[in-house]
Amino acid sequence: MKAAVLREVGQPLEIEEVSVSKPGPREVLVRTAAAGVCHSDLHFIEGLYPTAMPIVMGHEAAGIVEAVGSSVTYVKPGDHVISCLSVFCGHCEHCLTGHLSLCESPEVARGADEAPRLEKDTKPVQQFVSLGSFAEQMLVHEHALVKIREDMPLDRAALIGCGVTTGVGSVFHTAKVEPGSTVAVIGCGGVGLSCINGAALAGAGQIIAVDMLESKLEMAKVFGATDVVDGSQVDPVKQVKELSAGGVHYSFEAIGLKATAEQSFRMLRPGGAATIIGMIPVGVKIELTGSAFLQEKKIQGSMMGSNRFRVDMPRFIDFYLAGKLHLDEMVSKRISLNDVNEAFEDMKSGVLARSVILFDQ
Repeated sequence: MKAAVLREVGQPLEIEEVSVSKPGPREVLVRTAAAGVCHSDLHFIEGLYPTAMPIVMGHEAAGIVEAVGSSVTYVKPGDHVISCLSVFCGHCEHCLTGHLSLCESPEVARGADEAPRLEKDTKPVQQFVSLGSFAEQMLVHEHALVKIREDMPLDRAALIGCGVTTGVGSVFHTAKVEPGSTVAVIGCGGVGLSCINGAALAGAGQIIAVDMLESKLEMAKVFGATDVVDGSQVDPVKQVKELSAGGVHYSFEAIGLKATAEQSFRMLRPGGAATIIGMIPVGVKIELTGSAFLQEKKIQGSMMGSNRFRVDMPRFIDFYLAGKLHLDEMVSKRISLNDVNEAFEDMKSGVLARSVILFDQ
């Protein structure tokens, strides 16, 4: 199969022919239909997070089941599915207490004594977060998939596999935004726009979008923002506090920077909660004013929107088909796998929301 492989940090992905194994007892072979190009991949490509190489990148995808292992009962060939990096074992402490997105069980991957799922010239090739969706096929554990209704367009379904679930889930599950509350979202990329959309679905009374690009702020209005703040023109903390009469109940940082993480905490009202969604680079520390904790302000992280993806993703699809989740507007470009490096260059420019790879192109 054809796949986009990272062989050296900071270098373009290489489009290569990679061999894929047959499904093991609990594995599923999926024909990839579409894969979103997510900023999380770029963090690893640029070396901000470490990873083993060579590795097939990509993690936000949807496709159709081609084959299943002998012990798989959840899906069958022909089923439409979304992949999710929150691969869960189902019986560790995290899973049993409802925190599937925190599961780190090694049993969802093949052991060191087993043949690798992917190979190139008889040498193993890794899968990014046990998925590797920048490939014509994905061989994954059955707990990396959710079965979905067949009337859902797969190019839109792919976005739910990471960005949408991360953004909407952080509102619903991590922060538990209350109806009528005030919300600020810093960063209006795919995850931030989903966060804004989620806040609107949750019934937030005021949703303030913060970004430095006018085009993204205009898009934020489509997703539910009631107010916008151009951080290139004004002090975003001061402006958010003015708009919200003293600070917001909930803030969300969807970029992954030290400065914006600190801003998200500073724009809270007493008793408010800041949720960090963006991937702050390894080793970077953020600084907060200690006395602010006397006002019961909180800061917390969120892993993939604290999702329960086999429950959440079908619900998000229902939201989309009911016209409540804005996925059509999120797709900026549809490209072929050969154009994946160009998609990352577009991402660096900051203009586009999401490029989606279509594998029939």
